[in-house]
Amino acid sequence: MSYRTAVTRIGWIVVIAVLVTAATIFAYNIGYGAGQGEIMVAGEKQVVDGKGAPPVTVAEGVVVGPAGLVIPVVGVEPGQLVDTYTQARAGGQRTHDAIDIMAAEGSPVVAAAPGRVEKLYFSNGGGGISAYIRSDDGRWIYYYAHLQGYAPGIAEGQRIARAQPIGRVGHTGNASPDGPHLHFAILRMNPGERWWQGAAINPYPLLAGKPAKR
Repeated sequence: MSYRTAVTRIGWIVVIAVLVTAATIFAYNIGYGAGQGEIMVAGEKQVVDGKGAPPVTVAEGVVVGPAGLVIPVVGVEPGQLVDTYTQARAGGQRTHDAIDIMAAEGSPVVAAAPGRVEKLYFSNGGGGISAYIRSDDGRWIYYYAHLQGYAPGIAEGQRIARAQPIGRVGHTGNASPDGPHLHFAILRMNPGERWWQGAAINPYPLLAGKPAKR
C-alpha cells in the first residue's frame, strides 16, 4: 500500500467517525433529551413530563406552578391568584391559613400533588364538602373545601395522581353563593398526626411564584 493510499484511508475513517458521533448526539437531543421538564400538547390534552418522572396526562387548561404543584382549579393562571392566607376570619378571631381560588361554580378541581385520599368530610358550618389528601411521604395534607361535589368514583384510601379530578368548585359550608371558590390549604404533618391536625403553610408562593404577603 502506498503512503498516499494509507493517508486517504485514514482521512475517510476520521470523517466517518465524526459523522457517526454527530448523528448520535443529534439523535440523543431529539429523542431522549426532548420533553424533559416541558409541557407538550397532545391532542386536546397536555402531557406534563417532569425530569425523572413518568409523564402525567392532565386536562387542558391545567397549570403547573413553579414548585411543581398544579394550580388546583382548571383554567386559573398564576396571575389570577390572590394571597388571602393572612386575612382575618370569624370576625377577626383567627387567620385564614389558606388561599381562596375564585372561579365559576362547577369549575373542575384537580389534585395539586399526588397522594392518597385520607378523608372525605362534610362540615355545614365550615368547609362544606371537602377532601383531605395526604402526600405519598406522609408529610403533607392538601385540603380542598367548599366543593360542589366530588369527582365520580373518588373514595377514601384511593391513590390520587397529580392533576387527577377531585371535584368541582362550589360554595358549600360557610362560603357565600355570591363568590364560589376553592378553599385550598397545605398542612405540614408530624408523625402520627391525623387529617384534622398539622401546621398550615402558605400555598400562594408555591402556586404563584411570588413572595407571600407579610
